[in-house]
Amino acid sequence: MIPSRAIQRAALTTVVLSASALTVSASAATAPTSTATAPTSTVTAPVSAMTVPALAQAAEMPPACQSAMLDTLEKFPVVDYTVPDKVQNTALVEFLNLSDTDQAVFTAAACTAWNNWATANGKAIADDLDTRYRAAAAPVCNKFARSTLATIKKYAPNIPAETRELEKVAKKVWASSMQKLETQATNADCKTTYGAVKAGW
Repeated sequence: MIPSRAIQRAALTTVVLSASALTVSASAATAPTSTATAPTSTVTAPVSAMTVPALAQAAEMPPACQSAMLDTLEKFPVVDYTVPDKVQNTALVEFLNLSDTDQAVFTAAACTAWNNWATANGKAIADDLDTRYRAAAAPVCNKFARSTLATIKKYAPNIPAETRELEKVAKKVWASSMQKLETQATNADCKTTYGAVKAGW
């Protein structure tokens, strides 16, 4: 099973990339397939049944992209901001099921640009996320979604040009994840929140 800290790393990567500011999702953002021998297979197993090393090997990622997936918490040291378990799992599966075309944007150059930008801006972004998260109304799904999208909108315009193709994929993952979360939500407040943010930025 993936340790909770590893899942949090992956989920925050999703948010970071989905936000292009941080994305969410989200997450094994650079690990788009479930096995190295079946790059076009669709992931149906629970995320908890996977391991981070397997995800990294499956994608045959450049080292810079592995760093983007595994080192996100260090780049964005949030304190209170939290990614709900359902969001983590949904976004991870979306990333794992990326098409070959979408996988191709995870290049060494793009991931290096992302890592450099995240390192330089991570503390400010983390502080912004924490501030917005604390101020947002409960429940947790609303605190996560509202704070994430607000921070994304603030920082996304400033990401490096080399990462814009990553952002396009992140937007796709965000929209699909929020749509699925809205459909599956049993809590009325969460359903409303996910529906409100699914259009993204």
